[in-house]
Amino acid sequence: MSDMEYNKEKSSSAPFFNRSFTMHTTAAESNTAALHLLLSNPSSLNRAASVSKFDDSLDSAKGKVKQLCSLFESAKSSSSLATPKAALRPSKSISYSSSFSLSFNNSLIRLPGTEDRIVVYLTSLRGIRRTFEDCHAVKMIFRGFRVWVDERDISMDAAYRKELQSVLKQKTVSLPQIFIKGKYIGGADVIKSMFEFGELAKILDGFPRMKPGYVCQGCGDARFVPCWNCSGSRKVFDEDEEIIKRCLECNENGLIRCSDCCS
Repeated sequence: MSDMEYNKEKSSSAPFFNRSFTMHTTAAESNTAALHLLLSNPSSLNRAASVSKFDDSLDSAKGKVKQLCSLFESAKSSSSLATPKAALRPSKSISYSSSFSLSFNNSLIRLPGTEDRIVVYLTSLRGIRRTFEDCHAVKMIFRGFRVWVDERDISMDAAYRKELQSVLKQKTVSLPQIFIKGKYIGGADVIKSMFEFGELAKILDGFPRMKPGYVCQGCGDARFVPCWNCSGSRKVFDEDEEIIKRCLECNENGLIRCSDCCS
């Protein structure tokens, strides 16, 4: 090889080695400068460590989120959760329906003389809010079927409370209490459940229906009117003895049962 060719090859290869050496030197200098900066400023070193820990926790959180998403997708596609609620409802309704029918047919508590009607013991007083709301709810349920109900308000006549205590054989009774065809049904929770599952409509199927919006003209559906004998004063004048006596026709409130709707 001639001297000219050797010098030419050397000159063409020199820049490559120079660039490579310069690049490695620059990287080493940069790393050395960064190390000096961290050592001279400990707070920056702590901050860098915190950033590194945050990045690690962020990556871990992302991994957990991805894992939860995959579990949710697999559960969503499973047959147990994909089953519609309507498909589960009939079996539950059938079981409740069977228990209601069994308890109604086998009821041991009877109210004599009421085999042709629905009797509801309730109160119209608002002293206890829950009790009043339950009584009102039961009244509205039966009113929706447009059947006549023998409402026995113990706040209007204390004799109904004694009658209910005697039938249930309990000194303390809750309201309302319902009897259908002379058989004891239960309280508000039982009637609401029977209404929800359609069992109440089956039991009331044989009762006559009233006209929509019917209201008794004699008592306004209060089931009580002032006594005709004493005009609600509970006192009458005995002309033979010329003294005032207690009226025997009305109750303690001077009321009698409405003859138009409670006969």
